[in-house]
Amino acid sequence: MTGPLPPESPTPGARTPASPASASRTPRSSAAGRRLTVAQALVAFLARQYTERDGRRHRLINATWGIFGHGNVAGLGQALLESGTGPDAAMPYVQGRNEQAMVHAAVGYARQSRRLSAHAVTTSIGPGATNLVTGAALATVNRLPVLLLPGDVFATRPADPVLQQLEVPYAGDVSVNDALRPVSRYFDRVTRPEALIPAALQAMRVLTDPAETGAVTLALPQDVQVEAYDWPEEFFADRVWRVGRQRPDTDALAAAREALASAARPLIVAGGGVHHSEAEDALRAFADATGIPVAATQAGKGSLPYDHPGDIGGIGHTGTATADELARTADLVIGIGTRWSDFTTASSTLFQNPSVRFLNINITSFDAHKMSGISLVGDARATLEELGGAPRVPAAYEAEYRAGKESWERRVDRAYATPDPAARPTQAQVLGLLDSLVTGDDIVINAAGSLPGDLHKLWRARSTDQYHVEYGYSCMGYEIPAAIGVGMAAPGRPVWALVGDGTYLMNPTEIVTAVQENIPVTVVILQNHGYASIGGLSESVGAEGFGTAYRRRAPDGTYTGPPLPVDLAANAAALGLRVIRARTVRDLREALAEARAADVPTGVYVETETPDTVSGPPPAQAWWDVPVAQTATRPAAVKAREEYDRHVAARRRHL
Repeated sequence: MTGPLPPESPTPGARTPASPASASRTPRSSAAGRRLTVAQALVAFLARQYTERDGRRHRLINATWGIFGHGNVAGLGQALLESGTGPDAAMPYVQGRNEQAMVHAAVGYARQSRRLSAHAVTTSIGPGATNLVTGAALATVNRLPVLLLPGDVFATRPADPVLQQLEVPYAGDVSVNDALRPVSRYFDRVTRPEALIPAALQAMRVLTDPAETGAVTLALPQDVQVEAYDWPEEFFADRVWRVGRQRPDTDALAAAREALASAARPLIVAGGGVHHSEAEDALRAFADATGIPVAATQAGKGSLPYDHPGDIGGIGHTGTATADELARTADLVIGIGTRWSDFTTASSTLFQNPSVRFLNINITSFDAHKMSGISLVGDARATLEELGGAPRVPAAYEAEYRAGKESWERRVDRAYATPDPAARPTQAQVLGLLDSLVTGDDIVINAAGSLPGDLHKLWRARSTDQYHVEYGYSCMGYEIPAAIGVGMAAPGRPVWALVGDGTYLMNPTEIVTAVQENIPVTVVILQNHGYASIGGLSESVGAEGFGTAYRRRAPDGTYTGPPLPVDLAANAAALGLRVIRARTVRDLREALAEARAADVPTGVYVETETPDTVSGPPPAQAWWDVPVAQTATRPAAVKAREEYDRHVAARRRHL
């Protein structure tokens, strides 16, 4: 099942241009200008921007998140007020608690909207602006659109410095907002009113271009925001940005068909581009026709439903044994919308067939040329349709991967099993209980800790948008605000934010926003008293779990004393969340069902048990390169280095 996009905007009567990533606008009279401040003009402009793909139109900027300070309260704050405050407001406003979290919420909204709708985020100058940097990096790494509107210091410099201004002795035109340059796909500082027109148009171009999108920053000096100007009416015309489906080069298609025809053990790796392009049906048709098995990256999981015979689960360091074994012997690997990160390639050790070749379908040439592959630069859905069928894989190969899929499903069943309902659940059992409850309507969100690995290996995705794991930047603190954004984009659907105690402590503040807006997300808090994921990694690289447990300091100076008396359930309740505590498997089963039926934001709190090697999730099926000390006196590090050298010897460059 494909999740719905946000409600489509009324067609504004604009002419749709023929070329991709271009814009059209409704003709308007230019006889007289409209006198507005820069901030008022920007809000009015944003309210009239639309995207269109496959004949379906969507409003581009559906809301603006904001925290007001002296750098934006009289400019964008006043402009948002002018735009209206009720359900008919030209630009809906959402109040946030933390600037980074507001960006995460906007990113969650954009991902759920298939990048066709987005949110803007406005902040004051200084700390409010620099708090945007982490969220901007996450958006850009994941190729997801968000418009950032930080206030900036005075352009006219009536006093220098002003409150919260960074003074740079060698440059008078630098502010803290310049920290956003490397994490933005487009950056401009609007120092004159008339400069807003080209800056705003460029910002929209980048936001709507599937090959360029990411965080876009328009830094707005606080004096310029309030300056009045006579704006041409055409600037406020309805403008439609057409998101075209780029077709691949015909010669590249011929080379791709030739590679497919000669492959005996081909393998598809589905990445996030499959979802962004809404290419799931085209992928299914291609897999059905050819019998080629489909593995998925974190961003691509759910491209096929888990019960499709060709779906072999996650690939790479957190992948399934089935997918990783097939990857080791594949002679042609077809990457669709993937960036080929180190988790997917097992740090360049996974694809071991000496004659392996790669075929990359990607909207960006930057990604399409990775792994020295045959490069098909184009939209995922359009390219799969152009590629057409290919010879069906040998029956023995099909039988091999289907048997492997069945074997892995039995391992998942063992990890999910709950033989003792009175026991404290393991993390895998928490996922199993949730798995038994959800339908294709549910959306599960996670980003960091040990949960992404367990989810990638174990989760049974029932719909194309159920699995929402942000693993490009793997940002602790993403889950709760992102769940709010997803809930805004998919009203009426159950949304789950899965967080460990470390992630919860990073960024719980938007619980207040969920309560304020009555967005009925469910936050599942897993208490394991520390950074469990990094604790395990620390042990494996010879760092012996140092500094990863949430415990009191012991006499020897380490954090190995009793667990800290922190009550996260009470903390969440204090922020307004309705919290259900679960102590046993039986409790948890009931709590999850109760939370799913709730019509208010709800939390489920549970302390998890450390699993044994039999009942826990399967270990990593492929390596990940985390360098180990070349020299050390502690035996654990010496042993870890020996193991590291053994693995790194298998690395290869695909040339």
